[in-house]
Amino acid sequence: MAVLFRPVGQKEFDLIASNGWRQFPPRLSWQPIFYPVLTEDYATIIARDWNTKDDANGGVGYVLRFEVEDDYLAGHEIHEAGGRDLREYWIPAEELDEFNDNIIGVIELIAEYRGQPPQRIR
Repeated sequence: MAVLFRPVGQKEFDLIASNGWRQFPPRLSWQPIFYPVLTEDYATIIARDWNTKDDANGGVGYVLRFEVEDDYLAGHEIHEAGGRDLREYWIPAEELDEFNDNIIGVIELIAEYRGQPPQRIR
């Protein structure tokens, strides 16, 4: 089994929680790929530095950890997203149900980051 991580905003977090922490929600029409990442550090960068600054994510970023069957992942390449430390799988949206079927156990919340409240400008 492989341990993977997923940085998410509030909307995706709420959908995962409502599904009993066992699966990721379907991708939206403009999201053709699902990107689980290989390290907690990489997931933290996205959750803390990007998601907290994005109003669409509710100004919050969560880091999730989960395990996936090795046999399933063997059919997918690891991609570098800007460097050797920024590695992720690219799972086509139409394969997300199969990906979810290969999650072992539950998806765990391991970190939460919140953006700063808006500052009033005079």
